[in-house]
Amino acid sequence: MHKRETVKIVLITVAILLVIVINAWIMSSKEADILDVPMTEQARKPVPDFKSIDNIQEKKEAFFSYLKPEVEKQNEYLLSLRHYVQTLQRKLSLDETLDKEDEVRIAWLVNEYQVDESQSIERQIATLLRRIDILPVSLVLAQAANESAWGTSRFAREGYNFFGLWCFRKGCGFVPSRRTAGLEHEVARFPNLSKATYTYMRNINRHSAYRELRNIRSTLRANQLPVNGVALAEGLMNYSERGIAYVEELQAMIRYNREYM
Repeated sequence: MHKRETVKIVLITVAILLVIVINAWIMSSKEADILDVPMTEQARKPVPDFKSIDNIQEKKEAFFSYLKPEVEKQNEYLLSLRHYVQTLQRKLSLDETLDKEDEVRIAWLVNEYQVDESQSIERQIATLLRRIDILPVSLVLAQAANESAWGTSRFAREGYNFFGLWCFRKGCGFVPSRRTAGLEHEVARFPNLSKATYTYMRNINRHSAYRELRNIRSTLRANQLPVNGVALAEGLMNYSERGIAYVEELQAMIRYNREYM
């Protein structure tokens, strides 16, 4: 084989490999854009010492300023997922075939949002659209303040758990000091604020206990009304053993602290 032909073959081989690498990078970048949990710049920073702030107004301002960007970031992510699923729904309505990339993403979403895999793809997408949606910033902030005692609880300070989330694997979090004998749950510990907030919002959006919240949100959407925190709080009866008293307290917190949110 002549030297010139050898060089030509090498160049062609390199070019093919380069195309493969670029395509793989593009595919992984697209997938990361949609499926990776977003993270804010401050997510890994230590939780501010809210307990040291004596002035109530300053404490509220500091608390909401710390959490609000995170909640907004996660809502942006939920909207991006929602818009993507709506695009797939339109494709199917036009009898278009979903490509392999779409199928992989849908499979991930179905697993992530605990949708029945035995349903038709159309039913899966309809269910996803009821579950993948924003939670009002005011509601999330009110719950965070309520569950974490305005960021002063040990679980918030040491594990970014502002939402009182439980986990059920030994060593997954903090053992509650007042845990009832015979129970094995722990209060979840998270590596950063983004992961904690994402997990909380996913829990609200997929758990059967909060189906009523999702029904209220869907009704508001269907009637082109704002998705607001006071309305959706009605669907959180099961978040606390206090039931209606808990819901009313959240609604009061939202109304009273509106200027900070």
